[in-house]
Amino acid sequence: MNELKLTSDRKILPVASVVTFLGFLDTHLLIPIIALYASGLGASIGMVGIIVGLYSIINAPANILFGRLIDRVGHKVPLFVGLLGDALFMFLYSLCRLPVHLLLVRAFHGLSGSVVGPATMSVTADYSGRGGKGRAMSFYGMALGAAILVGYGGSGLIAARLGYNVVFWLGAALLVAGAALSLLLPGGKRRDRAATSYREVLIQVKNLFRRKGLALSYCSIFAHYFAFGGVVTVLPIYISELGMQAFHVGMLLAIFVIVFMIVQIPSGILSDRTGRFRPAVAGLSLNVVSLIILPRVTTFPLLAGVMAMYGVAYGLLFPSVSALVVDSTTFQERGVATGVFHALLTAGVAIGAPVIGWAGGALGIELGLTLSAVVMVLALFVALMFARRPA
Repeated sequence: MNELKLTSDRKILPVASVVTFLGFLDTHLLIPIIALYASGLGASIGMVGIIVGLYSIINAPANILFGRLIDRVGHKVPLFVGLLGDALFMFLYSLCRLPVHLLLVRAFHGLSGSVVGPATMSVTADYSGRGGKGRAMSFYGMALGAAILVGYGGSGLIAARLGYNVVFWLGAALLVAGAALSLLLPGGKRRDRAATSYREVLIQVKNLFRRKGLALSYCSIFAHYFAFGGVVTVLPIYISELGMQAFHVGMLLAIFVIVFMIVQIPSGILSDRTGRFRPAVAGLSLNVVSLIILPRVTTFPLLAGVMAMYGVAYGLLFPSVSALVVDSTTFQERGVATGVFHALLTAGVAIGAPVIGWAGGALGIELGLTLSAVVMVLALFVALMFARRPA
């Protein structure tokens, strides 16, 4: 395996983590407000749904294609260009005057944003050190968690007090800062110089899914984000039916993210010491338990406890399944492998939110929340099945 040699990852990982945080912050700044912004521009309910979902529809497959680009030219230039593109489109949100304008900006934002995930994950993997990949991926997970926490917590407050445009301008400025900071990262080397057709990329992706470690990683990350998409869709309705307010929903999601971030480092170290399988299975199992309990508690303290359990579950899961992407790939194919990882992450939320939302509307909120655990059970089954196979 042609791995990069690094004298010290202590200087690289903090920079990569900050760039990751800034690179994902724009998406999470938009999630709480984009539907309201679209509605304010005159979009119908159906158009609002298209505008909200279009980012994910374009972003998911583009992650794989840009992952292949990273394998060919290295991660540095695509990451820089992608961050600047994100900054441009964040600014262009403020210039929209009609729903069709917003639709176009949303589409191009989804395209430019698809570079950031594979590039940041690749650089973190490349400079993680031979024996500390789980720990390195825990830093990556903390950066993602921080982007969720700051984005969800800040955008609504800023929009309410200062207006939507300030959110867009702030996001654009932070992305420019992230692009400038990305220039400090090494790793402009090409990974694989061979030209590849789209058909060959599809064959490569198919072969990746056949590997034991990647099958576990990909199924687990899709399952978690499918369930998470369902939770963030249905949980506010469930909380409202219990007589609580949007503030309580925000607090519960904040508890989930904070606990997830706290668990990252010890979980990453555990993953490096005991292997990826045990923490991953523990995380999947705890995910199932917390999702089954969630719709059966009715007081805020108990809900907070369950969401903390849910945070522990994902905190155990993420460093192991993301490190499996590193363990199971060569340097030359890591861009595509991380692209698939982020494509499934995006697709999980994009599919899980409407599916569980529909189930909650048709079958009841409590059953809808419970059904979000089903896909986690399937991922756990896949994990146990692949554990019996040779690598």
